[in-house]
Amino acid sequence: MYIYINGRIIKEEEAQISIFDHGFMYGLGLFETFRVYQGHSFLFFDHMSRLRKSLNELDIKWDLTNEELLQIVQELLAQNKLQDAYIRLNVSAGPSSLGLPMEAYTSPTTIIYIKPIPKMVSEKEGVFLETIRNTPEGKYRLKSHHYLNNILGKKEIGQAPTKEGIFFTKEGNLAEGIVSNLFWVKDGVVYTPHIDTGILNGITRQFVLRLLDKNGIRYEEGFYKKEQIMNSDEVFVTNSIQEITPLTFIDGQPFLKNTMTKQLQRLYQHYKPLLLTMEGL
Repeated sequence: MYIYINGRIIKEEEAQISIFDHGFMYGLGLFETFRVYQGHSFLFFDHMSRLRKSLNELDIKWDLTNEELLQIVQELLAQNKLQDAYIRLNVSAGPSSLGLPMEAYTSPTTIIYIKPIPKMVSEKEGVFLETIRNTPEGKYRLKSHHYLNNILGKKEIGQAPTKEGIFFTKEGNLAEGIVSNLFWVKDGVVYTPHIDTGILNGITRQFVLRLLDKNGIRYEEGFYKKEQIMNSDEVFVTNSIQEITPLTFIDGQPFLKNTMTKQLQRLYQHYKPLLLTMEGL
């Protein structure tokens, strides 16, 4: 595959970064993952808005415009002969001296990875994790290079693509999946953990909440225990690659009613070729 790195499109095996890049040394890096549908980068502006806000938090100066980035994505699609793709846009702090500097980072490393969409599963099994969801490093969770907690959770469930691990907070509240946000439905009301639990405020999570608002469907964000999801009617998880995926079992208990999930899936399919930002909804 061809990828983009710091102004060049090159073969992935030719890519190099500095051993002094603080994204590698100290985890000072951020990324966004999104899907391209027939050349259309779904909710691209929302992903970039979150990325830029997070870069400001880390004092990483980054000057690529949305228009430039969209053009790079189009060039990568053409170079790799793809119309549908998985994109990961990665910005790390860039090379600096050994140690933790206080000044801003002004030479970030920008990498845009691309690959064909992997085979998607239509449903998953939820597994409650023993690994506790770690707390955010700052005021809220960034989509950063700090992925050890997720990897430890993944080790619990293995490589099966049909399983998704579910984290609890140290207080025993439901949090999120290893690579997803968590929702469930009870008596026509949709529930999801509040971002104050320390979860990532996923772009697809935000989009689903907008869909619920637009369609007059009641939802609540809060602090919930295991019993509340186990007493629900249906459960689903969301992320930008797998979209909206039902959990048909959690720890062996079936959740086979997918009325709300299917309604939201239909709405998602309608909008995904249309929107660069959920503000257009």
